[in-house]
Formats: sequence, C-alpha cells, structure tokens
Amino acid sequence: MTTTIHPTNITGTIQAPTSKSSMQRACAAALLTKGKTTIVNPGYSNDDKAALDIIQKLGATVQKSGDDLLIESSGINPVNNEINCGESGLSIRMFTPIAALSSGPVTIVGEGSLPSRPMDFFDEIFPKIGIDIKSNGGKLPLQIQGPLKPQNIEIDGSLSSQFLTGLLMAYAAAGASDVSITVNNLKSKPYIDLTLQVMKDFKMHVPENRNHEVFYYPAQQALPTNEIVYKVEGDWSGGAFLLVAGAIAGNITVKGLDVFSTQADKAVLQAIMASGASISIQPEQIEIGPAPLKAFHFNATDCPDLFPPLVALAAYCEGKTVIEGVSRLAHKESNRGLTLQDEFRKMGVEITLQDDLMIIDGGKGLKGATVSSRHDHRIAMACAVAALKADGPTTIELAEAINKSYPDFYEHLAFLGASVSETA
Repeated sequence: MTTTIHPTNITGTIQAPTSKSSMQRACAAALLTKGKTTIVNPGYSNDDKAALDIIQKLGATVQKSGDDLLIESSGINPVNNEINCGESGLSIRMFTPIAALSSGPVTIVGEGSLPSRPMDFFDEIFPKIGIDIKSNGGKLPLQIQGPLKPQNIEIDGSLSSQFLTGLLMAYAAAGASDVSITVNNLKSKPYIDLTLQVMKDFKMHVPENRNHEVFYYPAQQALPTNEIVYKVEGDWSGGAFLLVAGAIAGNITVKGLDVFSTQADKAVLQAIMASGASISIQPEQIEIGPAPLKAFHFNATDCPDLFPPLVALAAYCEGKTVIEGVSRLAHKESNRGLTLQDEFRKMGVEITLQDDLMIIDGGKGLKGATVSSRHDHRIAMACAVAALKADGPTTIELAEAINKSYPDFYEHLAFLGASVSETA
C-alpha cells in the first residue's frame, strides 16, 4: 500500500492510541495470573494481536465483552507446541522465558525482520536456568524445553530490556524465592519500571529493585487466584508522532496520555519543550502548536523509539539537532539510523551519524518526495508527520507498516484535517 500526504495544517482534538508496551505486558501477566482478567481499553495493533494469539496458544482463553477483553487462565498449559510472535520484538523476548515454564517442547517463530534479529542471549542464559534450547545460530526459530528453574544469574542488559521483562515475570510465576537476577549495563530502564508496575497491578510476586542492577526475589507464598481489572494506558510512543505533528503543522489537543506514566517515551515532552514549540501540559490533555523551532540536544539511549518522531521534529528546527543513542537503533525493524538518514535525505534533510550521535541539519525546508517505510512502522509515521509541511506531496511506499503498532494513524491524521490518500 502507498499513502500520499499533502501539505496541510491540522487542528482538533484526538485520543492517543493504546500502548502496546502496556497491552502486551498485560497479556503476559493475565496468562500467568491464575484467574480472570478484564482488560479495559485493549489494543488491536499487529503486535497486540500477536500477544493475544500467544497467550491462547499457551493455555489462556480470550473473549470480547463489549469494548473490553476477558482473559481466563490457569497458568502455562500449552495447547500448541509452536508460538508465532509475528514481528514483535517484545513478544519474542518476553514470551520465550514464559513459554519455558512448560515442561513440554515449544518452538518459537516470527515474521518480517524478526528472524534476522539477534537472539543469542537465550542460548547463553537458558541452560543456566534449566532450559534446553536449540537456535538457528542465535536466531529464530528457537526450540525450547523447560521447565524454567529460577537460579541466581547475571545478564547483559545493553541490547534490550525486553528479555529481562520476560525473566522477571517468569521467575515470579515459577515461585522464585531467595534468588536474584543481576543486570549489567541495563538500557531502557523505564520499560522495566513499567514491567514491575504491571506485575504489581496483577498482584504478582514483585522482586525488589535494587537500583536497576539487582532484582531480588524474597521468599514468597503461593500465588492467589485473582480477579483483575486492568486498564491499558495511552501510548507515548505513538502519541509522540501526534505531538510532533502538532508542533509542526497546527494547534491540536492530544488526550489519553498519562503524564505520570512510567513509559520511557514520555521523555518526548522534554525534547518538544527544548525545541521551543508551543505546549501546554495538563493532567487530562496536552495542547500543542507551532512556534519558531530551534535545534535541541536530547539523549534517547533509554527511549530509542523516539528517534523517528524527533528526526521529523528536528527537520523543522533551525540549526543542528543532536540526538544521542544511535547504537540502540541497529536491531529494530530496520537499521533505523541508516534508514532515517536515507529516507529523510530524499526529503532534503541531511543527517550525519557520528559515533553514538545523530546530527540533523534542520530548518531549511523539506521537499515532497517518494519515500519507503522499509517495512518499519515508525519510519512510515515519521515520514508522514514530516510531510505535513513539505513543499509538495510525499508518497510513502509500504505504508501499511503502521499496522504493527498504530493501525489508525493515517485515519487520525485525516481526522485532524490532514490531506491523506491511499492506494492499494
């Protein structure tokens, strides 16, 4: 599918999308929490659908009840010996340790770029906690057989925090007692805070967080059967594109973003304020509009998903914007550092990659062009937002990539008044 964005001003009020980070963690917790869970404000992105499919393959039942989802589980009881994580990096890293709670063999597969992304940390860690594993040279497919047996282990957190999320939940469900997980060089710490908060909300056995370096499980009693009601919060990752669109192309109001959220991408507010955009942050909504924009410096090491929207913002900021943390981009849906450089060059924006820095030379105007998402949802959205004030229409190839995280994105832009046309 191709989508063309014509230069337009936008205005109006929009509800932020549902957080897939929160939704997928809630699915995992609902699977592990024996009893009934009602998920309010559930997400339906492709990543969310993958998580729902996985928990059903691992023994949960899922039913719709109006706008809510009802999930019942008695723990890990696989009804299928293969789970497909789609294109979700979180699902593969989180659900693989959880699936290993089963004593039966399970094969883990994925789609899109996922089979080419490194998963060798499973090969390194799983034998230490009682799990047999065979991988394809550190990549998918993975063949595992548990059950997982909690032990004192030490892991490298420099590539991703998502594997730690799965271990934290799996250890809790396995009855971990007087054991700890030690983590070196943990990245994306706010996402671990989100994991611990979800575990607390689901009344799971939450480990002691010792400065994000040691997660210690004290002695615990048997987990009770619970009846949980969990509301999925709005998504700061998707909401960041709406906020940047407002800063570039019009006065809009975004609702549904919790300013007290533990989501890492809430940090987009810091970058937007540093850019000089007109912004009013209120408990129930954020009002944002254009103003003379200036270059800014931002460290995205703990929130690498902000690179795409911030590149779109920086393109309109006078001067050279510097964003730190480029090393976190190599193993996303695309190599996002290079992809952003290539696609924004087509729109007349020069981006330099220097060590761990990205330098965007902005404020010189953008030209309409034909660009490609490279099958990366955040690249598609970044190009669409940047196109709102280009000097002509911009056509995005492989535009359907947005379905991974924010399937209503183009509709939301159109609702705000953007001129959006699609062709199959």
